[in-house]
Amino acid sequence: MSESQLPMWQRWAQFRYSVIGELLSCPPPKGQLQKSIGQLAQKCYQHPIDANQRINFGPSTIERWYYKAKDAADPIAVLGRKIRSDSGVRWSMPEALLQELKSQYENYPRWNVQLHYDNLKVVAKEQPNLGTVPSYKTVLRCMRENGWLKTNEPAQPTDGQRQAAFRRQNREIRSFEVSHVHGLWHLDFHQAKIRILDTLGKWHRPAVLAILDDHCRLCCHLQLYLAETAECLVHGLSQAFMKRGLPRALMTDNGAAMLAEETRRGLERLGIDHQKTLAYCPYQNGKQETFWAQLESRLMELLRGVKDLQLSFVNQAAQAWIEQDYHRRQHREIKTTPLQRMLNGTDVSRPAPGSDTLRLAFTRRLTRKPRRSDATVVVDGIRYELPFRFAHMRSVILRASGWDKSQMTLVDPNTDAPLVRVLPQDKTKNASGKRRIIQPNETTPPPVGSPNKPLPALLRKWMADYAATGLPPAYLPKEEITDE
Repeated sequence: MSESQLPMWQRWAQFRYSVIGELLSCPPPKGQLQKSIGQLAQKCYQHPIDANQRINFGPSTIERWYYKAKDAADPIAVLGRKIRSDSGVRWSMPEALLQELKSQYENYPRWNVQLHYDNLKVVAKEQPNLGTVPSYKTVLRCMRENGWLKTNEPAQPTDGQRQAAFRRQNREIRSFEVSHVHGLWHLDFHQAKIRILDTLGKWHRPAVLAILDDHCRLCCHLQLYLAETAECLVHGLSQAFMKRGLPRALMTDNGAAMLAEETRRGLERLGIDHQKTLAYCPYQNGKQETFWAQLESRLMELLRGVKDLQLSFVNQAAQAWIEQDYHRRQHREIKTTPLQRMLNGTDVSRPAPGSDTLRLAFTRRLTRKPRRSDATVVVDGIRYELPFRFAHMRSVILRASGWDKSQMTLVDPNTDAPLVRVLPQDKTKNASGKRRIIQPNETTPPPVGSPNKPLPALLRKWMADYAATGLPPAYLPKEEITDE
C-alpha cells in the first residue's frame, strides 16, 4: 500500500514519529533534552497531507510526543490523532422528529440534507411537541444510516418513472455477466456528439448503433446512421450475424426500433431470446453505457477536428477504431483485451443463415384477400399482383418489411415457407395487351356452355317429377305468339 493510501491518522502518526525519531534512537545526554527539543522546534517540516505546505511545531508539542512514544509498546498507535470521546455514539433523535424527517424525505427526495435540516427546524418551531432538532451533522448521519440519500428523479415523474424508483428502493442492483461467448449480446443506439454533412448540404447528428458481446465485450458491429429506425437496426444487426454468428439472446431497451414488429418477429424466427430492460432502468444495459463513454472520449474526440464530416468517412474511421484500438486495448474490468477473451472463451453461437433468409426473417406477417378479377392484393395503398395459380385462394399470407415496398413474399399459411415473390402492379406494362397463357395443369373454371356436358342429376330429377304430373309446361313459347 502506498503512503497516499494510508489512513489519515496513520500518516500523521508516522510523521510525528519521524520528528521525534532522533530523540528515541539517540537519546541526548542528561540535561540536554530541552536543548535538543528546541533545535527540532526551529525546523520546518513538509506537511504530511499537503506536499506544498511547510509547518513547524512548538517545543511543548514535540516534548508531549516524545513522552507519549518513549515507553509505549506501539509508538505509532499512541502518536495517532486523538479519537473523539463521542466517536461511535449514535446521537438519537426523538421518535416524532424522526418520523417527520422520514415523511419529509418521502415527499421531497430531491432535496439535499441542508434543505431537509432547515425545513425540519421550521417544522419543529411550529410543532413544539416534535422535540428539539439536533445538529446538522446528526441529521446528516441519521439520513445516511437510513439510506435517505438525495435522488435525481424528475420533479414531476410519470407513472413508469415512479414504478422504476420504487423498484430501485426495494430491489437490490447487481452486476452480471454470462459465462460463454455469444451467449448474450447488448444492442443500443446513441446520439453521437458530432455533426456530419449529407449530400444535400444539411447537418445531422448521427445515431450510433453498437452491438456488444456480454462475456468478452467484443463489438460485434458498429455503424452510424442518420436516424434511429427499425430499418437501420435490422441492417446493422444482420451484419453482426453474418460476421459473428447467431447469439443465444439479445438485450435491448424499449425503444420504438427495438419493439417494432419486424425486429421482434425476426428474432423469434431466428431462435434468439429477446430480453428487454425494465423501463427507466438504463443500468441494466450498463456495459453499453460504458462503451459510449469510450466512443466519445476516443473516436469522437479525434473526429471533432475534421471539417465537413461525411457519414461514409465516419463509418470507415469507426471500423478502424474498433478493430485497431478497442478490441486490442486492455479492458479494465475483464483484465484482458476483448479480442483475447473471445479467443479464450467458449463459443455458443450458431451459424448465420444467408442474406435472403435474414431479409425474410425481419418481416411483418400480413393476411389479405385477393381480388377475384385480377388476383391482386393491396398493402399500404400499393396493389401487388399474385401469380394466377394462386388466384383461387380466398386469403393469402404475405411477409414484408415496413420500409421495403418493392416486393413481398407469399408464404405457406401452415409452415411459413416462402412460395413466390410478389411485385407491385405495373399498369403501364399491362397496357401492352400481352397476357400469359394459362397452362393446362392450372385449375381454371370450365367455359360456360361447353358441348357434351352431362345434365346434372338434380335437374333430371326435377324434370322427371314434373313430367309425372301430366301437366303441360306452364309457359308459352315465344314463336307460338302471333298477331292473329
